[in-house]
Amino acid sequence: MIRGFLTILGSQRRQMFGFLLWATTFGVAQGLAMLVLVPFVQALLDLDGSAAVRWLLWLLLLVAICCITFYVQSIRGMRLALFTMRTLHHRLGEHLVTLPLGWFTRRRTGEVSQIAVKGTMFVGSTSAHFFTPVIANTTSSLVVVVGLLFFDWRIGLVAAAGAVLLYVAAIVSSSVIASAEEANHRVSIAVNNRVLEFARCQPVLRAFGRAGTSYEPLAEVLDTQYRTGRRMMWRSVAGISLNGVAVQAVFTAILAFGAWLAVTDRIEPALLIAVFGLAARFTGPVGELADLGSTLRMARDEIKRITDVLETESIAQPAEPQPVSMPGSVEVEHVRFGYVDGEPVARDISFRAEPGTMTALVGPSGSGKTTLFRLLARFYDVDGGVVRVGGVDVRDQDTATLMGQLSQVFQDVYLFDDTLRENIRIGRPDATDEEIAAAAETAGVGRIVDRLHNGWDTPVGEGGSALSGGERQRVSIARALLKGAPIVLFDEATSALDPENEAHVAASIRELADNSTVIVIAHKLSTVVAADQIVVLDDEGGVDDVGTHAELIGRGGQYARFWHERTAAAGWAMAH
Repeated sequence: MIRGFLTILGSQRRQMFGFLLWATTFGVAQGLAMLVLVPFVQALLDLDGSAAVRWLLWLLLLVAICCITFYVQSIRGMRLALFTMRTLHHRLGEHLVTLPLGWFTRRRTGEVSQIAVKGTMFVGSTSAHFFTPVIANTTSSLVVVVGLLFFDWRIGLVAAAGAVLLYVAAIVSSSVIASAEEANHRVSIAVNNRVLEFARCQPVLRAFGRAGTSYEPLAEVLDTQYRTGRRMMWRSVAGISLNGVAVQAVFTAILAFGAWLAVTDRIEPALLIAVFGLAARFTGPVGELADLGSTLRMARDEIKRITDVLETESIAQPAEPQPVSMPGSVEVEHVRFGYVDGEPVARDISFRAEPGTMTALVGPSGSGKTTLFRLLARFYDVDGGVVRVGGVDVRDQDTATLMGQLSQVFQDVYLFDDTLRENIRIGRPDATDEEIAAAAETAGVGRIVDRLHNGWDTPVGEGGSALSGGERQRVSIARALLKGAPIVLFDEATSALDPENEAHVAASIRELADNSTVIVIAHKLSTVVAADQIVVLDDEGGVDDVGTHAELIGRGGQYARFWHERTAAAGWAMAH
C-alpha cells in the first residue's frame, strides 16, 4: 500500500518519507513508554522509591516525546492527505491524456469516474486517519514484544506467537471483507452507468410509453447491489468477530501461561503483575490493528486501481520524431488489426489517398471503415502493416504533429457545455471572431445563431443538448473548417439528416475537398460519385476493389451491386 502511495506521489515522495519517519518515531516512543511501565510498577511493588522516581521520569520524558511526535505526524498526515488528493487529480489528468484513445471504453470510463471521486477521497482519508494507527500500533507492538523477551523470554515467545496468530487472523478477515468490497465496487460502477443511461435515455423510454414504469436494467443492478451489500455486511461481521476472538485468545494465553509460571515459582510475582499490565496494554494496539485490517485491504485495493491506471502504458512516442515529408498524403499498406486477439477486423487493407483528393470508403457494416479512421488517428496501433500520414508512419510522429494534420468529423458529435462560439473555437484556439464566423457560415451555423436567444454567446448545454442532431453536426463541421488541417476524416452520417442539414453538410464536404485531403465514410450516392477514388471494403476485412465510380461500375462486382441497390432504393415511392 505504501508502495502504491509512492507511485501516486511520483517525484514528491519526500512528503511521504517525512510522515513515515515521524509516525514510526511516535510508535517507537509509545512502545518504549509501555515497556517502562514494567520496571516502574515492579519498583513500586518492591517499595524502591528512588528507582520508581527514576523510571517515572523516563516515563514522563517518553510521554512528552509521544505528544510531540503525535502532533507533528498528525499535521504531516493531514498535509499529506490534501497534497495526495490534489496530486492524484493532476497525475490522473496528465496521464490520461497520454493513453491511446482506444483505451477509453465505457467500462474504463466508469472506473475512472469512480477513482476520481471515491478513490481520491478514500486515499486521502487513508493517509490522514489510517496510516498513523497502523504504523504506530505495528511499531509499538514490535517494541513491546522485543521488550518482553528481555523481561521474560518465555512470555515474550508467547506474545510473539500471539502476534503471528493475530496477523494471520487479520489477513483471513481482511481477505473475506475485501472480496465482498471488490464485488461491491464492481456493482457500484454498473449502477453508475445504469443511472446515467436511465437519465440520458428518457426521450426513448417516454417515446415507448415507459416513463411511468421502472427501467428493468437499472432495477436489476440495484437489486444486485442490495444483495451484494448484504453479503458484505455479513462478511464484515464475520471478519470483525474473528479478530475479536483472536485478540482475546492471545491475551488469555499470556495470562494463563504467566499464571502457570507464577504457580511453579518460575517468575517473580512483582514482575508478573507488571507483565500482566503490559500484556493488557499490548493487546489494545494489536486489536486495533486487527480491526483496521479490512479497511487497509480495501484501501490497498483502491490504491491498486489508481496505480493500475497510472501504470498503464502511454501511447508510444518516437525517440526521434520524423518530420512530415508529404503533407496531405495518406497511405494504408497491408494493414492488419483486431480489437481482440484472434478476431481481426482488418486482414489486409491497402490504399493511397493523394494530397488534395477525396476518397470514399464504402462497404457493408463491420467491414472496418470506422476502424480505419481510428487507425489513421492512432486511437490504436496496427497489428501489422503500416499507416502513413503526411508520408510518415504514424508511430514515428509525436501526437501533436499527427493530430495537427487531421480534422475529424464523426457521426457521434459531442459539444461542451460552453458557448456556441467557444465550441467552434476548439478547432483553432487562436482564431479570431471573424474566422469563426466565416467557418460557421460555410457550415450553415449562421442559421443556428439567429434563432438562439443570446446568439454566439448562448451556452449549448452538456453534449450540445440545446441543439438538434443536425445542428450539432454543423458545429462539428465548422470546427474542421476552422482548423484547416491538410487531412479531414469525415463520417458523412447524412442519412438521418433533414434536407436542409444534408445540403449544408454536402456543401461543407465540397469546401473541405477544395483545400484538404478528404477521406469520407460515404452514405450518400452523391458523395460516392463525387469522390476521386472509391475504396470498396469487403466483409472479410480486406479491399474488394479501388477505382473511380465509372471504373468500378464497368468492372462489376461488389460496388456495382451496391450502386444498383442504392439507386433502386432511391426510386422507391409510397403507393397510394
